[in-house]
Amino acid sequence: MTGDRLLGIVGGVGPESTIDYYRSLVAEYQRRRPDGSFPRVLINSVDAGTIFGHMLAGEREPIGEILLGAVRQLAAAGAGVAAIASVATHMGFAYLQPRSPIPLISILDAICGAAVAQGIRKPALFATRMTTEGAFFAEPFERAGIELVRPDEPDRAWIHEIYMGELVRGEFRDESRARLIEIATALRDRDAIDGLILGGTELPLLLREPTVAGIPVLDPSRIHVEVLVDWLVADPA
Repeated sequence: MTGDRLLGIVGGVGPESTIDYYRSLVAEYQRRRPDGSFPRVLINSVDAGTIFGHMLAGEREPIGEILLGAVRQLAAAGAGVAAIASVATHMGFAYLQPRSPIPLISILDAICGAAVAQGIRKPALFATRMTTEGAFFAEPFERAGIELVRPDEPDRAWIHEIYMGELVRGEFRDESRARLIEIATALRDRDAIDGLILGGTELPLLLREPTVAGIPVLDPSRIHVEVLVDWLVADPA
């Protein structure tokens, strides 16, 4: 039975987005199975502070080791698959994946798949520096022939600053939202972007509308949740 499936999530990077992940999982699961049942989910919340330190230093292997330990705990508790509820943490995904004891459902693959399905070919990317400037994020999009448009250096620096200084701390300010919309509008007018990728799971907590400046928004948490619920409701092979 589909209700026997147990999903494991590595969360905590950061806590606010992990809370939103769980709420979204429950809502999407109940939308698809309106029989009063709930998804079976394990959340293993890791220490975001330690991971952020490795991220800022560009240290992929230590991130992978932390994720591997968390996934092993989820597997030992009975999870059938695992997902990392964070984008930038996927810096360590290439290290983690071949060592994982259970299958992993990648948020990057989910975002890229959604862009392809929607016919988006030239999206802008808003994220921390680690993601915006990191090859780990760009690789699946390059393989799919999708051109990522990055904000100019001052805007990249500002987005990184408000992400780490506000969003991961649970601060969501109207003035920061307005500035993000201004940057997206300028990229639309200058570069003819046809989509906006929110490359961090805290950003959708600030930009919640499905479009910004008339541009479709790719919300990583929502997209990932839909793929995770696909697994939860699927009939066993």
